[in-house]
Amino acid sequence: AVVLCAYLEMGSVDLRDRSVIELGAGTGLLGIVATLLGARVTITDRVAALEFLESNVQANLPSELRPRAVVKELTWGKDLDNFPPGEFDFILGADIVYLEETFAELLQTLEHLCTEQTVILLSCRIRYERDHKFLKMLGGRFSVYEVHYDSSKDVHIYKAQRGSRKDDF
Repeated sequence: AVVLCAYLEMGSVDLRDRSVIELGAGTGLLGIVATLLGARVTITDRVAALEFLESNVQANLPSELRPRAVVKELTWGKDLDNFPPGEFDFILGADIVYLEETFAELLQTLEHLCTEQTVILLSCRIRYERDHKFLKMLGGRFSVYEVHYDSSKDVHIYKAQRGSRKDDF
């Protein structure tokens, strides 16, 4: 999350007044930073993480920005109708590619949330063969390429979009 936050803070992406969803938020750091950078953010995770996420948002966002960050339950592949397709300009995920048994549901969720204009940014370490497998699965459904690599932390950031568009955002 720290590497993707730093990437966003470098100004590589303009999030001002953009609609963003963070998947598998954990502590919510990425969603909080996106909110501080001017986005309207839906910070998601499974139900067990929501209370902790909500307390982090309350503790780390100034009161005037809190309405721009909404914590919401999202279990990949389930109840996707609660998230209309095309609602988000950006989908963010930090270190969410690690359980192979969740790959199909994660891909289903990404496909549901995306339109041609949606930009997916995922940061991850490539530790195991399964990580390559996920990137190959992602590449089968989206145009995917690496936009940043932090060698000190061995973290890659990948951009994915529907179709074969490669224009800057």
